[in-house]
Amino acid sequence: QIFSFSVIIVEPGLQMTKNLLIKNCRILNPSSKEIKESDISLENGVIAKIEKVKKVYPFAEVLDAEGRIVTPGFIDLHIQGAGGADVLDGRKESLEIISRTCAKFGTTSFLATTVFRPEEDNHHLEVASNSVGSDLGGANLLGIHLEGPFISAAKRGMILPDCISSPSLEIFEKILNYSQGKLRMMTIAPEIRGNLKIIGTLLKEGIVASFGHSNASYEETLKGMKAGISHVTHLFNAMPSFHHRKPGPLLAIFQAKRVTAQIISDGVHLHPEILRFTYNLLGEDKCIIITDGVQAMGLPEGRYIYNGVEYESRKGTARYFDGTLVGTSLGLNQLLERFVRFSGCSLNAGVKAVTENPAKILSIQNRKGKIESGKDADLVILDEDWSVWSTIVEGKVVFHK
Repeated sequence: QIFSFSVIIVEPGLQMTKNLLIKNCRILNPSSKEIKESDISLENGVIAKIEKVKKVYPFAEVLDAEGRIVTPGFIDLHIQGAGGADVLDGRKESLEIISRTCAKFGTTSFLATTVFRPEEDNHHLEVASNSVGSDLGGANLLGIHLEGPFISAAKRGMILPDCISSPSLEIFEKILNYSQGKLRMMTIAPEIRGNLKIIGTLLKEGIVASFGHSNASYEETLKGMKAGISHVTHLFNAMPSFHHRKPGPLLAIFQAKRVTAQIISDGVHLHPEILRFTYNLLGEDKCIIITDGVQAMGLPEGRYIYNGVEYESRKGTARYFDGTLVGTSLGLNQLLERFVRFSGCSLNAGVKAVTENPAKILSIQNRKGKIESGKDADLVILDEDWSVWSTIVEGKVVFHK
């Protein structure tokens, strides 16, 4: 059975618009080693106070967390679709579905991740750009993450050939025009002639240059980092592996002091022991958990279509029928649980990989990624089984179990 996507809508849950008081919660801040019992007062979309409140003012809505853990809102740097919708649909309604589905899994902010088709219309980029900062009913859209088009055809993975091109300033200008200043990250292969110049331009424009879908050697990877690469798209996937005579990009990535890396922690994209190995090498400050989510997120197992090609979602993993991995259909809270379990890291370190770390990559740590007075009121309340009890975006409850 192939599911129809046009009528699938996720209920947004409670819609609290007044100031909100969250009582009886256990606050987990990623950089803290303690869990603090307190109340949290939210006013005008930001965190106002973190202290026990004895008197509840009549103008405030009250949400009793009943001792549940509260974390900063999760940030997903790499999600293509969810709830039956895809960024490629080129419709704001699709972005709303993705936004509301994300909220069910604790995501409060995300980058709309997609591709650029050099020979076709790219209206979907305009739609995504115009939707940044608008109320989509769930998680906030922060900007666009573009995979390609300046990537290696040999390591394209699930990206179709018509979404790949040789480096061209003309195409790059088209991308910038379509994205209207909302391009926040681009996945690029540094070994391709002309891409080092593109990487330098990304750096000047304040766009994160991310290594990925690349067939680079160790030396070519180092050149890319020198040019401005600071991040890695889904580490290990769509890049050469280790070899004792040809170390490839992975050694360069692990040796780098300031390069951060996306990790798909479903246990399929990376073997659990590779995930543990990776965490031990990178440490808690350089790991970022992503979903690489597809339309099947939040939907039953079955067959779906991405960019005109059918794939199957099973046990949280999406694959084309030739075995090529497409992404996951798991939510960020589910991948967080697996990351902690497989890596052996602390809960605080795991939460850091979906909050503080991605916030720093996008240079928004002054307002997101921690539970502190003055920061955006983006919060997740978790049950003991890691399921999301409530998701709050800018002080408004957008999902409640």
